[in-house]
Amino acid sequence: MRRRHHKSNYLSYDVAILLPVLFLTGIGVAMVYSASSAIALHDYGNEYYFFTKQLKFAGLGLFGMLVCRYIPYRLYRSMTYVMVAGALALLGIVLIKGMGHEAKGAIRWIQFSGIRFQPVEFARFALIVFMGYSLTKKQDDIESFSVGFMPHVLILLVFSVLILFQPDYGSVAIFWMLAWLIMFAGRVRFSHLSLSALVFVLPAAVVLIFSSDYRLKRCLSFLDPWKYPKDEGYQVIHSLMGFGSGGIWGKGFGQGYQKLFYLPDPHTDFIFSVIGEEGGLRWILIVMSLYLVILWRGLGIAQSKRDFFGSLLALGITISIALQAVINMGVNLSLLPTKGLTLPFLSYGGSSLVINLALIGVLMNIWASQKQ
Repeated sequence: MRRRHHKSNYLSYDVAILLPVLFLTGIGVAMVYSASSAIALHDYGNEYYFFTKQLKFAGLGLFGMLVCRYIPYRLYRSMTYVMVAGALALLGIVLIKGMGHEAKGAIRWIQFSGIRFQPVEFARFALIVFMGYSLTKKQDDIESFSVGFMPHVLILLVFSVLILFQPDYGSVAIFWMLAWLIMFAGRVRFSHLSLSALVFVLPAAVVLIFSSDYRLKRCLSFLDPWKYPKDEGYQVIHSLMGFGSGGIWGKGFGQGYQKLFYLPDPHTDFIFSVIGEEGGLRWILIVMSLYLVILWRGLGIAQSKRDFFGSLLALGITISIALQAVINMGVNLSLLPTKGLTLPFLSYGGSSLVINLALIGVLMNIWASQKQ
């Protein structure tokens, strides 16, 4: 009877988190087609160009999720330093001339034999694993500044410097918020986290903003995008126009107007606006509700795990996906300054979709281990 119980757990899936992820992925594939068909037809002569690629990414991601569901999550603990070293190496390779692929002034991808990969997505998982492993190992001295706080910040700084050279300021912000939340959950002293944020993190962010006219104008346009209608405020203005014209019920699938060469990146950074225009408020609420279910279930898995490493790993994965979703939706709604971050499971992009689906597989493995 006991053996049958273990076999049942081995084959089971956490439906409460699996179904919302599958729904979001399906919605994403459909909306990528709607948002990109005009651009794809104009640039590549094939309206299905981005759709077929996203469909392949989804298939690969779902396979990765299935594989990660059955990889014991404790294995990542023993591979922590290998994963960190690999992530740093990949981030370094991006910066080597001829190795990194440049798009829109940023070098964030490695391209090999027609395959393009964004290392920062894997680096995010490596950081989560490192934080979980290190904080668990150092629980006896976790309140010590030199043991519980500094080593984690130093690793974070190394990741940040490499990512800033790309440059990718949005990912750096995600990394710092993610690390601070995991350290807080990992019982690092709140005084160390709060004082360092006030003395170092916030001043550094201010310096980065004011050291570049482009970044400063982006922040100023966030406060009043209509003052910069032809440059920094252009994206947000057309995003808001999409939401406004969608109303409650939306214009209908494929009937959006802003995606027709008005809204930049409608299938990536601003796909949420396309959903708002074509699906209206009802689909906006559905998408938000699906993310809330994932957040609720992920936090539940993290809270109930007796293994502290598993708990921190589940928390990091859940927060990582939630932060990306909140920031992307906030940018689309002009509640946050513009950042080039994709919307998990919905935006076009292989690296983001495959890694996030694989992370859901890891999360479900942690869930399944609780049942044994």
